[in-house]
Amino acid sequence: MADDVDVLVLRRGTHGMPVEQYVETLRERLPDRTVELARTPAEEREKIRDATFATGMSLDAELLEVAENLEVFACAYAGTGHLPLEKLREQGVSVTNASGVHGPNIGEHVLGAILHFTRRFHEAQRRQRRREWRHYQANELAGSTVTVVGLGGIGEAVCQRLEPFDVDTIGVRYSPEKGGPTDDVIGFGTDAFDEALARTDYLVLACPLTDTTRGLIGHEEFVTLDPDAVVVNVARGPVIDTDALVDALRSSLIRGASLDVTDPEPLPEEHPLWGLGNVQITPHNAGHTPKYYDRLADIVATNVERIERSDWDAELENRVSL
Repeated sequence: MADDVDVLVLRRGTHGMPVEQYVETLRERLPDRTVELARTPAEEREKIRDATFATGMSLDAELLEVAENLEVFACAYAGTGHLPLEKLREQGVSVTNASGVHGPNIGEHVLGAILHFTRRFHEAQRRQRRREWRHYQANELAGSTVTVVGLGGIGEAVCQRLEPFDVDTIGVRYSPEKGGPTDDVIGFGTDAFDEALARTDYLVLACPLTDTTRGLIGHEEFVTLDPDAVVVNVARGPVIDTDALVDALRSSLIRGASLDVTDPEPLPEEHPLWGLGNVQITPHNAGHTPKYYDRLADIVATNVERIERSDWDAELENRVSL
């Protein structure tokens, strides 16, 4: 790679934040480098021809075809399943992601959702709307068991924020032998997973959507969970069987659900989940934070500096295995 590493930023922003903010933040992190923004489709096609380092939310196969000199693509999302990964591998392009960027804000979102149901704020809101001053029973989080499915950056952030609350934690991951920041760590598809569900008060889904996790929580799992359990989904909608979820909520197989993601998504206006009093819905909003571009720019700037030092391919932060 050339000594002077220029960074090309593709035009799409995220979370309603202008991509220009990302560009300005990168320029602050890399004052001695040229950071360019391709603001139109035509500019993207023109500028990516000579770019060696590009970053953005997505990179389609058509644009990749003209990226003759591209060596690194820094994806601005944690997930990279939407990228033409095979083509990137064939062209020898290294890929990094934004893993860890969402940890603090989604960790806080999950904690807020758990406390929402623990202290039954949804019941308080109903009584406030009716101007009804009448006490109701609530719970305490201390002594509860929280099972966190997925121990990546988001799952770890959730566990860190649960530490002061005196709860028992169970982590679920593909490689349980790696351990994790929970009291127990188990794998998928085992008797231990069912046993964990049976003693779970709050089930937090923070895993990627894969063949293993698609439909992970369905009718049998809802039956296994305690009727007082609450499900919090900040993963992907299809991790839960939606029809089974609606049935579980209506028949009191579980106490409630906090859903930042749904299947389908967006959730249609006529969908029954909107009308259930034991459901909290946020419109895929847990990932929003005003610090998103700051954290993302830190990753990109770190990798630009590592590239300049040598042996960059093995040292890239958040490098994705292709």
